[in-house]
Amino acid sequence: MSDVTGKDGGELRALMARVPSVERVLASQAFEAIIAEYGRTHTLSALRATLDTWRTDAQAGRASVDGLADAALAHAVDATLAKRMRSHVRSVFNLTGTVLHTNLGRALLPDEAVRAVAEILTRPANLEFDLDTGARGDRDDLINGLICELTGAEAATAVNNNAAAVLLTLSALASRKEVIVSRGELVEIGGAFRIPDIMSRAGAKLREVGTTNRTHLKDYDEAINPKTALLMKVHCSNYAMSGFTKEVTLAELAPLAKARGLPVAVDLGSGTLVDLAQWGLPREATVRETVAAGADVVTFSGDKLLGGPQAGLIVGRREFIAKIKKHPLKRALRVGKLTLAALEAVLRLYRTPETLRERLTTLRLLTRPADAMRVAAERIRPALQCMTGDEFAISAEPMFSQIGSGALPVDVLPSYGLVVRLASGKRAGGHPNRIEKRLRELPRPVLGRIADGALWLDLRCLEEADEAAFIAQLEARA
Repeated sequence: MSDVTGKDGGELRALMARVPSVERVLASQAFEAIIAEYGRTHTLSALRATLDTWRTDAQAGRASVDGLADAALAHAVDATLAKRMRSHVRSVFNLTGTVLHTNLGRALLPDEAVRAVAEILTRPANLEFDLDTGARGDRDDLINGLICELTGAEAATAVNNNAAAVLLTLSALASRKEVIVSRGELVEIGGAFRIPDIMSRAGAKLREVGTTNRTHLKDYDEAINPKTALLMKVHCSNYAMSGFTKEVTLAELAPLAKARGLPVAVDLGSGTLVDLAQWGLPREATVRETVAAGADVVTFSGDKLLGGPQAGLIVGRREFIAKIKKHPLKRALRVGKLTLAALEAVLRLYRTPETLRERLTTLRLLTRPADAMRVAAERIRPALQCMTGDEFAISAEPMFSQIGSGALPVDVLPSYGLVVRLASGKRAGGHPNRIEKRLRELPRPVLGRIADGALWLDLRCLEEADEAAFIAQLEARA
């Protein structure tokens, strides 16, 4: 290596004169494959940037003449272009233990939904065209029948997420009027989304009743006045209260609302269409049960327990859904053809409940046996040990997953995975972060969680179909 540290001005100028012509380098054999893959324009830009970096390093005494060789420049340019052209949206291995992880895209779509989206991506579709009449149609009609069949509602519509569903409902039904909500249900969810804030943006006035831990039916009754537009219940899906508490159930609230001529709106949040208890999962009120209990409007997510694409679904009585659909915000918040295609495919799976557990990805992950994860952990452990080296000890251990995205916050699922600790047994600060960073830098990043001075890799969301690819990239970095 011929370092240039300490070169005087004359020597530095002589060294700079060694910088090759850009056109000559591009014409070299070393750059043929790069130009074929990335194109001449991108390659030229990256080469100029590489040479500029070399010049800066040379002036600082850090460069080498060897860095100007065609092969060296090609290697640097190829690495630059690979990083530059890599998609910012990348698939990862979710070993965090949270199945419906908001930061990782929540529910994974089943194969049926993926095929439906692929079909609609490449061909025209009857998004707003009625094939029976030959006239313009309503895009909600593509899913309205299915949703009503599965929930027992009279009508339905869809927007781009549940926050939008709540905003649109309040804007259409309660603008410039009061909405009565229990103080214990004024929740904040991820991204600082707060019920009072969304109510304010919708032009409705919040009327709190009760206290943080106890609300009675008489609190709602006494708060009703000529300015009241509706009564609202919010499912506390991201926290739980225990102890000296009292809430008014929908079954209690609905008769009061009916007697006073007011609608009841329920924000279910996660919104499941089936009783999860039949698969050993925590019990959650279904949309059908909520409608049957007297809710006039119900809002819920499409990408949580439903297991579909991001969407906000609004179901309920026909007169209220019609009013919601006529509101100007509906067009701004409506979903596109990709969401509708995926949503319809997922909803169709619910028509065959006997195969739902196997075909709906979210449900399959939530009900995955811990023993299957234990066996997977033993298969993966040697490859992870080789990658991390003797400094770390890898053990297969039982752990707990969570459903996530505000669904059933206090409930956990028995799981199994791998734990990375210092082999010395010491709790040295920062050591889990080093391994966590290495795993994030893999071609398909691996995301776990750090707790108790160790890195925990929960295998609930690593299905057998992905296991070989997972092990292969660990072995490649060993």
